Amino acid sequence: MNKTIGYALLLLLALAAPFMVYPVFMMKLLCFILFACAFNLLLGYTGLLSFGHAAFLGGAGYITGWVMTSVIPDPVIGILAGTAFATLVGVIMGYVAIRRQGIYFAMITLALAQMFFFICLQAKFTGGEDGLQGVPRGMIASILDLNNDFTMYYVVLAIVVAAYLLIYRTVHSPYGQILKAIKENEPRTISLGYDVDRFKLLCFTLSAALAGLAGATKTVVLGFATLTDVHWSMSGLVILMTLIGGMGTLLGPVVGATIVVILENRLGNIGNFLANLTGVSWFNSLGEQVTMVIGFIFVICVMLFRRGMVGEWLAFVDRLRGRKRKPA
Repeated sequence: MNKTIGYALLLLLALAAPFMVYPVFMMKLLCFILFACAFNLLLGYTGLLSFGHAAFLGGAGYITGWVMTSVIPDPVIGILAGTAFATLVGVIMGYVAIRRQGIYFAMITLALAQMFFFICLQAKFTGGEDGLQGVPRGMIASILDLNNDFTMYYVVLAIVVAAYLLIYRTVHSPYGQILKAIKENEPRTISLGYDVDRFKLLCFTLSAALAGLAGATKTVVLGFATLTDVHWSMSGLVILMTLIGGMGTLLGPVVGATIVVILENRLGNIGNFLANLTGVSWFNSLGEQVTMVIGFIFVICVMLFRRGMVGEWLAFVDRLRGRKRKPA
């Protein structure tokens, strides 16, 4: 009951957000929330650390941008094409990578993602270092004009909520329980007769598809796709979002993505506010130290919040109720 009320309040806050915050910023935040939730499905519930998820985010963005600028300016077709491309890349990359575990799995995904990065750098349709510019938002069924920021926002919100519900259903299904068993003890799961590689490949593909959906939607929102989204640092950023919020929790990536995106985009404003409040001029340069601040927060989380912010909060609630929660 409490969980339902919490989700209802969160949804109401999301519905009201564009009237309080710049809608384009909120749409960008929603896309990264979806990206982090997709990654958490793989790391938090299956225990697979991928350093290649930027390929799905950026690849889907490029395909969506190319379809809408060169084929048909339909956002539905563009987003579906980008998501389908990310799914295909996920199948190929997952098929190669899942036969290894631990650091070997992570390094294979990183190597494949870097190969994809150089393909995007050299391909003509991506625009190289200049990126793919001028992607139109278009209209849905000649009814919804996505050039209106508020209309676009609620379409993005509907996409993210639907994807979140899919992740929620997946985690709480029998399939989700098998994924948790793989994370906890893969040899024992194999001994029970489960085809572990098939389950991991399906999870990897689903995670890639949802990450691609986030990238495709982000391109439609912002109107461009750049190499930043396919660079390895984007894969590192989504790992950071998941660990700060709390991997293996449904709300952890939401909180982690919100913190990281706000710091990246609003740290300068926060610094100016603190400078005016305290009279310390050093805070004015805080916007130039985004990486340092995010790194500092990450160190604090690793040292003090092993389960992430949401994970620690859930553990605290469980202690109050007399239960014990395992670290993720």
